[in-house]
Amino acid sequence: MLDTLQRIGAFTLDTLSSLGRASLFLVQVIAGIKSTLLRPRLLLRELYSVGVLSLLIIIFSAIFVGMVLSLLGYVTLVDFGAESSLGVLVSLSLIRELGPVLSALLFSGRAGSALTAEIGLMKATEQLASMEMMAVDPIHRIVTPRFLAGCISLPLLSVIFMSLGIYAGYLVGSVWLGVDEGSFWSQMQSKVEFGYDVINGVIKSMVFAFVVTWIAVFQGYNAMPTSEGVSRATTNSVVYSALAVLALDFILTAIMFVK
Repeated sequence: MLDTLQRIGAFTLDTLSSLGRASLFLVQVIAGIKSTLLRPRLLLRELYSVGVLSLLIIIFSAIFVGMVLSLLGYVTLVDFGAESSLGVLVSLSLIRELGPVLSALLFSGRAGSALTAEIGLMKATEQLASMEMMAVDPIHRIVTPRFLAGCISLPLLSVIFMSLGIYAGYLVGSVWLGVDEGSFWSQMQSKVEFGYDVINGVIKSMVFAFVVTWIAVFQGYNAMPTSEGVSRATTNSVVYSALAVLALDFILTAIMFVK
């Protein structure tokens, strides 16, 4: 019994200690945003690495998710004679839920893991220590541009995911399955509110972007300077990001959409 309590206490203390270090690290990262904005080339390079190189997986995933969602939605709605509401089903599902969540999960798997591994390898090869010896703050020079690029890229990728998913759902529902095209778009136009649904979906993606990128850069910067430590940090980055996204999704959905 005492051993169990000791393990629980040690785990709790370790978790609180990690949260404290992560919070202090975040303050340092945010403090470097001004200097990063004064070096736009650094930011543009990271935007390409984090955002543009993640575009392909977002595009293909959005197309197939929209097609599957439309197909399954039609199979369900046609039994009730409500196939004209397919546009509403596809659009609200993607805008409120699937777009932000799946984009964040894909982003954490592709870009987040790359950020963690890149920063971790810099630490393992003592590049970060070399910067400190040259009076260059590695957090402001290396971490902050990547953090800012992730916070900018993911909301844009989420919007692309939503748009392509809806269009792919239209192709399956109207072009293939024969749902009336006018009903598909008119029902969507009347039921989906820009100021409520779309804005809340974008806010979700912004929160996910902040948390996922924060976890990725923190895990990389605090990785053990060994190949095993970098590997463990990369794995932790993806796992923690996925858990954080799913937990935050429930909280944000309850706040935004449950009346």
